[in-house]
Amino acid sequence: MRMLILSVDSSATPASVCLYDDKVLAEYFINTKLTHSQTLVAMIESVLKVTGTKVEDIDLYAVNNGPGSFTGVRIGVSAVKGMAYAQDKPCIAVSTLHSMAYNCLTENAVICACMDARRHQVYNSLYRVQNGIAELITADRAISIEDLTEELKALELPVILVGDGAELVYNSIMELNNISLAPDNLLYQRASSVAMIAAEKAASGGTISSAALMPSYLRLSQAERERLEKQKG
Repeated sequence: MRMLILSVDSSATPASVCLYDDKVLAEYFINTKLTHSQTLVAMIESVLKVTGTKVEDIDLYAVNNGPGSFTGVRIGVSAVKGMAYAQDKPCIAVSTLHSMAYNCLTENAVICACMDARRHQVYNSLYRVQNGIAELITADRAISIEDLTEELKALELPVILVGDGAELVYNSIMELNNISLAPDNLLYQRASSVAMIAAEKAASGGTISSAALMPSYLRLSQAERERLEKQKG
């Protein structure tokens, strides 16, 4: 069954919004220093306006719910929760790392999705992509760059790095011939990839309510970590 999907990503510095109905009808992508609280609603309004779409026409809302920037993830999830609740429409939560693997569905390689998590770590998952299908190898995790590079050294297949942590990992392993960076147009998460995953999940009954949509951070925020450290002290 065809569904009109509005998808959102604001999990890192770039932000994007997509309107999708078996194909990308419109996508708005920016990669600036403006905060997502300034830009996201305007981007949604623009995508709806240029396609002549009314909010009530949307069947399903989808969002990258993490991992990523704590503030960015909250903004995207809150925006989608609010719109879906107001229209009483279902939602789909998509892993940010999963959506980045979908940028590279035309490849036959291991896709290493990695986002800079600071503290010499990346948020990461690995996918084996073949014939347009992305098969999960490792679940979403926070892992040290050193441990991840050791895993990648053991792989014989071509490896493509995507995400804002891709260059950090590449610089530690660039001597290997089977490791490469995704091109700029595929390097960052995009709302169109979120929509493709959402369409697949919806077809198999994977929708949730707006109330059930929650962020997935993988680890505690810096403020929470500092509070626990003080309590231990």
